[in-house]
Amino acid sequence: MKIQRALISVSDKTGIVDFARGLAEHGVEILSTGGTAKALHDAGINTVEVSNFTGSPEILEGRVKTLHPKIHGGLLYVRGNATHEDQAKANGIRPIDLVVVNLYPFEATIAREDVTLAEAIEQIDIGGPSMIRSAAKNYQSVCVVTDHADYSAVLEDMREESGGTTLVLRERLAIKAFATTSSYDSAIFGYLNREQQTCSRFRLELPLEMRLRYGENPHQQAELYGDFGSYFDKLQGKELSYNNILDISAAANLISEFTKPTVAILKHTNPCGVGTDPDLREAWEKAFATDKQAPFGGIIICNQPVTVALAKAISEIFSEVIIAPEFETEARSLLAKKKNLRLMRILKPLTQSGRDMRGVLGGLLVQDSDSADIPELEHKVVTARPPTKAEIEAMEFGWKVVKHVKSNAIVYAGADRTLGIGAGQMSRVDASRIAVWKAQEAGLSLKGSVVCSDAFFPFPDGLIAAAEAGATAAIQPGGSVRDNEVIQAADAKGVAMVFTGTRHFRH
Repeated sequence: MKIQRALISVSDKTGIVDFARGLAEHGVEILSTGGTAKALHDAGINTVEVSNFTGSPEILEGRVKTLHPKIHGGLLYVRGNATHEDQAKANGIRPIDLVVVNLYPFEATIAREDVTLAEAIEQIDIGGPSMIRSAAKNYQSVCVVTDHADYSAVLEDMREESGGTTLVLRERLAIKAFATTSSYDSAIFGYLNREQQTCSRFRLELPLEMRLRYGENPHQQAELYGDFGSYFDKLQGKELSYNNILDISAAANLISEFTKPTVAILKHTNPCGVGTDPDLREAWEKAFATDKQAPFGGIIICNQPVTVALAKAISEIFSEVIIAPEFETEARSLLAKKKNLRLMRILKPLTQSGRDMRGVLGGLLVQDSDSADIPELEHKVVTARPPTKAEIEAMEFGWKVVKHVKSNAIVYAGADRTLGIGAGQMSRVDASRIAVWKAQEAGLSLKGSVVCSDAFFPFPDGLIAAAEAGATAAIQPGGSVRDNEVIQAADAKGVAMVFTGTRHFRH
């Protein structure tokens, strides 16, 4: 199918001049609109304005320009069908053999925090998706290109096929075109439905980013969809595994809680230890001291560039992944000696995604991400003794960590470090026992510490056990029918306690 006429109308003009020049060298007549036509004219490429081709002007501030029978007839009529050929001739419809279209930047527009509904609606493309679908439906005769990455493939086909394209290429590009319009429509639906909340359906369209070697276990196939790669750049090391990606995501969510220089160590998405200090090496020592066994094969993340001193300390243990906004040159050279170690550079601010999704039997659970801010704790005191300034600081630190620990979760913390972490237990008392045991194994004293609980203490025994372990203050959501008994137990032990009113279950 030789290409005689092409219609080019693109929002993203990457590579379009060179592509159009390549088409012109094959004698292709080029139709175009608006800014694309100007760009091609300025590059010296002969271009026919669509309004001249159709005999109809662009109207309604450009909203109507390609919605015309001479455009869609030229795309849709079936070549070789006598009835279609006769009707096309009778109506002055000439064939359009190639459509090159990418769409208004709707998703980029709605990504702006200050975007208005009117601005978003103005970026809903109508003519573009219509042309894409018309061309893709008739891919037996028409080639459709929606991605500048495919320009070279079309020109290569034309060189090998005497100015035409193969059915194999047209079919592949048509499928890609339908994926493009489907994703575009889903983005529009998702945005408008969030604004208006009128439709009880959920849609998700994400591009395939990579196929993984396997999932959580070797017998499970797995893929990664979305734009994970826009947040991280892998500088070295083995390819990422399914479990690596889960851990990296959990680490990013945790470190996003902290503004002071902080180092966190995670294993199986749970924090093993977290430390804060102006000196990153000291922050590491605080985090690592919490648990020196669990970090083997774990994930390390920090919110400051990795220094040589920190790299030397980290290199003493085996780690799967190290994540940071940057690596000093000497630090990078030192860590490069471990060929399999994955170094991940953070490319943009790590903010928790707006929605969390989990697959369940027969469906999908969707919820807002757990991004609740820490309340002003001085106004949340429920005990006779208010917490000291140092205890408030420890509460704030520990509360940032405990929300990232699997439930039932208990964290013993100081103002700048974790001291003991108990995760994923069926009983909150058992979680506390594990946290205390971990601290003892690490040789850390819990005297004067703060105990943080992701949900309420259902009975006084958990609070009493924490006090006996050395905790002098407690932070928890409250909400138990026995809250008064727990408060009385705290008063009896001289423990200062606050109720945040916010639970942080993590199943």
